[in-house]
Amino acid sequence: MTSSPNSANSKGQSAVSQYSVAPQRQFFGNFMTGLVLFCVALALLPLASILFMVLSQGLSRLLQDFPSVFTQLPPPPLVDGGGFRNAIVGTIITSLLGALISVPVGIMAAIYTVEFGQGNRISQFVRFCTNVLSGVPSIIAGLFAYGIVVLAMGTFSATAGGVALSVLMAPIVIRTTEEGLKSIPRDVRQAIVGIGATNFQGIFSVILPAVLPFIATGVTLALARAAGETAPLLFTALFNQYDARNPLREPTATLSVLIYNYAISPFRNQNELAWAAALIVVLLILGISVISRSLTSRKVY
Repeated sequence: MTSSPNSANSKGQSAVSQYSVAPQRQFFGNFMTGLVLFCVALALLPLASILFMVLSQGLSRLLQDFPSVFTQLPPPPLVDGGGFRNAIVGTIITSLLGALISVPVGIMAAIYTVEFGQGNRISQFVRFCTNVLSGVPSIIAGLFAYGIVVLAMGTFSATAGGVALSVLMAPIVIRTTEEGLKSIPRDVRQAIVGIGATNFQGIFSVILPAVLPFIATGVTLALARAAGETAPLLFTALFNQYDARNPLREPTATLSVLIYNYAISPFRNQNELAWAAALIVVLLILGISVISRSLTSRKVY
């Protein structure tokens, strides 16, 4: 005589209901969950405090002098008002110059290490140099650019600042592009060979367009880091109270250096401008990070 399915299900449910977690294990699980949540809150506390302080100190000045804070030059020490138009323009110029240098070099280096030089010593050396550059302090990049650009040209300039930033941006572009190239299935490369295309044709016509979201992510992350760097620009772009009309021959103001100079100034107006500029930098990096996150969420294949 066979048992019905309903009786079997009832027996299974009764067996499950009879099973209970030991109080010690339940207490340990709850304790670890609470510990994890506490560590998460502790990790977010510095970010929250920074955002609160920057918003509370910089937002009032930004709203008070909006939009003149974006269109005027920094005032003399004892004069109220003014803005940081020159620093915004200088930040854009130095960041773009750094991108123009680092992005092509980073993409080509990643293509070689993944597509052409897998396993050979040159590709291993490139990866080693990329890892070293990722850990190099930014001030060392500034000293490097000072030695090869500032001393050679005889002046501080936005170009020297762009060279220093490109050293910091290149490892980010290389790594993100490498990850994008590795995400392409092997079947795609075999299909490219099957239709008679060369390696160069397949890479530049099929593979690179497919990994554009990864490349865009690397570029945006590199720009976010460049926008917040101060030490390398102190040795290269320096600062300028006025608009820099020649990026090759004149010192150029940037937001990060303006914050550094005005934050230690004894004048209240300059301190307020430093807080407003800090808020702009934070919002800029936050916006770039959001864009990078949205690009990363897109799947290649």
